[in-house]
Amino acid sequence: MEIEGAATLWVAAPSHYNNRNFMRTIKLTLEYDGTDFHGWQIQEKSKRTVQGEIYKAFQKIFGKKPCLVGSGRTDSGVHAQGQVAHFKTDSSLSAEKIVSALNANLPHDISIIDAKVVRKNFHAQFDVKSKIYSYTILNRKSRPAIHRNFCYFYPYPLNLKLMKTEARALVGQHDFRSFQASDPQRQKQSTVRTIKKIVINEDGGFITIDIEANGFLYKMVRNIVGTLLEIGSGKLPKGSMRKILARKNRLAAGKTAVAKGLRLKEVRY
Repeated sequence: MEIEGAATLWVAAPSHYNNRNFMRTIKLTLEYDGTDFHGWQIQEKSKRTVQGEIYKAFQKIFGKKPCLVGSGRTDSGVHAQGQVAHFKTDSSLSAEKIVSALNANLPHDISIIDAKVVRKNFHAQFDVKSKIYSYTILNRKSRPAIHRNFCYFYPYPLNLKLMKTEARALVGQHDFRSFQASDPQRQKQSTVRTIKKIVINEDGGFITIDIEANGFLYKMVRNIVGTLLEIGSGKLPKGSMRKILARKNRLAAGKTAVAKGLRLKEVRY
């Protein structure tokens, strides 16, 4: 394996680097700008996905495509600061070199932050204890230029104190059916989740809503944020959040907030 000049890409290792009796599990931590992706999970060839781009890099580095398992899916337009994935390989490349090799072969909107050799039965999805999603709202009169792809521009007045008060009703174990987007494939799964913490902060017009939970339903965070915005803008009265939870009906909650304001901040094991 050689690197010749900054622009040269890593290529597949010679066969003597591989030993089928020497199989390791590699844990990756990565970030990506979800603007131009159709989500995390690989789809048909015409749609660009994060997993699909990493598989292309795998092919160049290892000469094959090890199965890559993410901590969970992110939807089209959603970003990640701390996505986690794992794969198994018989390559003898060090974890440090795997980071360099992947980043040399990945597009500009994906970056591998870290790679570690972990226990063989580590599973990026099933071993998750909690995840933290962060949603960013820009609450000012003028639209954003620099941050336009990473926040929801909301130019109307918001009662932040009321939003914080109403958000407390979501903390704990609840049936979050009212905040699950309609999806026939997910209708049979349990809609009970435990939100450990919700933190809402404001700084210079940017409002961040961080939600930590043991798991999330499809579009759950974006539906919670959309509901909080309707509460903060006066479209829904004080006490609405508890009533919406009790209804267990998606029609009771607010609109779905746009994808670009959301990022997967951290996965905890």
